[in-house]
Amino acid sequence: MQYTFSNDRFTAVVDSLGAQLVSLKDPTGFEHIWVGDPAYWAGQAPVLFPMVGALRQGRTQIDGRWYEMGQHGFARRREFTCTASSTDSLTMTLTADEATRAMYPFDFRFSVTYTLSAEGYETRFTVENTGGRPMPFAVGGHPGFNIPMGEEAAFEDYTIVFEHPETQRCPAIVLGQGLIDPSACAFTLADQQEIPLRHDLFYRDALVFENLRSNKVAVLNRKTGRGVEMDFTGFPLLGIWSAQNDGPYVCLEPWTGCATRTDEGDEFARKKGMTLLAPGEIFQRGFTVRFL
Repeated sequence: MQYTFSNDRFTAVVDSLGAQLVSLKDPTGFEHIWVGDPAYWAGQAPVLFPMVGALRQGRTQIDGRWYEMGQHGFARRREFTCTASSTDSLTMTLTADEATRAMYPFDFRFSVTYTLSAEGYETRFTVENTGGRPMPFAVGGHPGFNIPMGEEAAFEDYTIVFEHPETQRCPAIVLGQGLIDPSACAFTLADQQEIPLRHDLFYRDALVFENLRSNKVAVLNRKTGRGVEMDFTGFPLLGIWSAQNDGPYVCLEPWTGCATRTDEGDEFARKKGMTLLAPGEIFQRGFTVRFL
């Protein structure tokens, strides 16, 4: 089922399958969210929970038992229920059931709230541990944005712009496995604030940044000023990704955790970036998107 809500500036559509934002149009009719063309990538803005990225051989250990879980967790493949709505906001909720416990043996209530603003929208994640033991998890966003952005321009006319100059060594991602290899480098920044956008940046999968000085990142056409900016304050990791076959979009992905690293084991709770939530506790994190 799809839900539509709007304000004076934008009209949004969210699908109950995965609580995914599948459309965000401005008054000109331009579609900001990636259209999901399966020739490149059928996703649009999936929600990542209770993990981000891939597991080694698609499985993990929890309390001494093996569990199988697909890339980015199961939330994006589950039906959510609308639990709150207004003219410009929508909350979708997923609760643990027999099917989720077969992959992830914890009781939880996971909500995604979208709220429109004059310049874009906010996505807020709320995770509640409704069980009786500590619950490890990671959460993240994966929104894709169409490029060019409602103007006559090429993909290469845009630039990735960080809030501050950054020095980073992005680890490689093992092709075909999705694991992060910290011993290999995919991309470097040396006190640099901008990365000219080009398709071959993503031929080895996503660029993964960690503990940036910046809380904001933009994809911007310097010639026209058109673009999109994300404030990912509170997320220690940021992925930037597009299709390896020159997809006409870019994903800005704030994460609290990441794929299994080649230098770590398979125990779920010990994966890099995992949050351990005590029984009855609630975790919240959100990111905002502004269109320029």
